[in-house]
Amino acid sequence: MKHITILVPDGQNNLSSIVGAYKIFTRANAYWKENNKRELYKIELAGISKKVDFYDGLFTVNPHTNISRIAKTNLIVIPSLNHNYQQTVKINKPLIEWIEQQYKNGAEVASICTGAFLLASSGLLNEKTCSTHWSAADNFKSMFPKVHLQTDKLITDEGGIYTNGGAYSFLNLIIYLVEKYFDRQTAIFCSKVFQIEMDRQSQSAFIIFKGQKQHDDEIVKKAQLFIENHIDEKISFENLSSQLAIGRRNFDRRFIKATGNTPLEYAQRVKIEAAKKAFESSRKNIGEVMYEVGYSDAKAFREVFRKITGLSPLEYRSRYNKEAAI
Repeated sequence: MKHITILVPDGQNNLSSIVGAYKIFTRANAYWKENNKRELYKIELAGISKKVDFYDGLFTVNPHTNISRIAKTNLIVIPSLNHNYQQTVKINKPLIEWIEQQYKNGAEVASICTGAFLLASSGLLNEKTCSTHWSAADNFKSMFPKVHLQTDKLITDEGGIYTNGGAYSFLNLIIYLVEKYFDRQTAIFCSKVFQIEMDRQSQSAFIIFKGQKQHDDEIVKKAQLFIENHIDEKISFENLSSQLAIGRRNFDRRFIKATGNTPLEYAQRVKIEAAKKAFESSRKNIGEVMYEVGYSDAKAFREVFRKITGLSPLEYRSRYNKEAAI
């Protein structure tokens, strides 16, 4: 029988992603057995401790087995972590080494949300694409510069390694894996039973852009502040770099190095974040919001808005402002 291992790392990790993954996979296994007269997978929780406490001891998980007893598995699922990533990585070294060895032996690995920190610590994500919760993106980039982080993606799939975005979007990843490890029919059944939308690929609409300020370049920070204080204007970056007494080419290079975006991309993200907030909290129409954030061309505004959020301005307003939609 094939094997799926859902890990229970030591330290503070997220119980919901462990329970959710276990429930969906076991239901898929039961459905497969009903239709094919046999179970396809042995599904186990495994860790390095006999029990792991959650939420200050309110809940406890007792893994089925220790990882040392699993010689070979087909799929490893890493749950999401709470926010002390470096400490969690430190106390789970045996788990990380086991993941790396299993992958070399042919296992595939899926990380849920911030579980990507544990996976990246193995080195298996180096030079590969990865997603995680958008709020952890800056920490992740600083800890793992060799990983190609793409927080707009809900699911990444590369070389037998799967990652996904934030929070309860892990349900979409599990449905995706059910289709891969069982079949489409089983995935559709589970999506209906657990009422999870299938084939969702982006978490862009959920990202709250707070500015990329975790760097030490004071010139770039001044430029960021200027951009944020002039949302309603079309900014000349030639003039801005001149005001900051820096050449345009050097300005662009430093801006990209510090933030990961060009100055234009950063300005677009700041403007679209302001537009999102206006759509969420007011009854202003699309034209009013567009002008407030410095756009005069409706087509250009729609294109940039969709590029950043994955939705049109009208779709976004309808989804997040019921009063305006009415």
